[in-house]
Amino acid sequence: MKVLIVEDQDSLRKDIAQYLSDKQIICEMASDYDVAQQKLAGFEYDVVLLDIMLPKGNGLDLIRLLKKRNAKSAILLLTAKGSLEDKVLGLELGADDYLAKPFHLAELAARVMALYRRTQFAGNNKIEFKEITIDLNTQQVKVHDKILVLTQKEYDLLLFFLSNKNRVLGKNTIAEHLWGDYVDALDHFDFIYQHIKNLRKKLLGIGAQAYIQNVYGMGYKFNTEGS
Repeated sequence: MKVLIVEDQDSLRKDIAQYLSDKQIICEMASDYDVAQQKLAGFEYDVVLLDIMLPKGNGLDLIRLLKKRNAKSAILLLTAKGSLEDKVLGLELGADDYLAKPFHLAELAARVMALYRRTQFAGNNKIEFKEITIDLNTQQVKVHDKILVLTQKEYDLLLFFLSNKNRVLGKNTIAEHLWGDYVDALDHFDFIYQHIKNLRKKLLGIGAQAYIQNVYGMGYKFNTEGS
């Protein structure tokens, strides 16, 4: 999962990023409207944590921007206590939920996970696709009721494929989802091939069909027909 934290308060922004990162969530940060706008224009995020009052602009305009682009990102507003009008307007514009400051980081993380499940997997805690079952709470993966041991990146990659079934995903798209904007510093994407190779090998080794397929010159696809 990839999250963008749009918050101008340095300590809060960094605390959120550290807490979510400890839960293996990729976090990127923006401290003002302009930086947030640039990131939203260049990358896709599963969840956007959005403070309304920002330097150089208003967070509500970022909601309008996301909706205009038909972005799939779930939006969680971080609002000041008692700002009823901002909450109502934000929800009317298309925000999915709000959390009033001050809040506990554990509650924030729970809201983020709930929004991710809602937008990507219809709110389910468990994903079931043919012989594959994934428990989103424990991150346990089973194939034919046998536990499949994956690295964190392999697990994230499998979730990404399952949320984009039958869609061709380019290497850039996969790299950005798994590493965020850190991918800009990389010279090549050979590591993507290795992660996909390892995931495919593990799935086949435990009895899953060959769902992950190479689309020559374009990228990879999770083909629901298998082979």
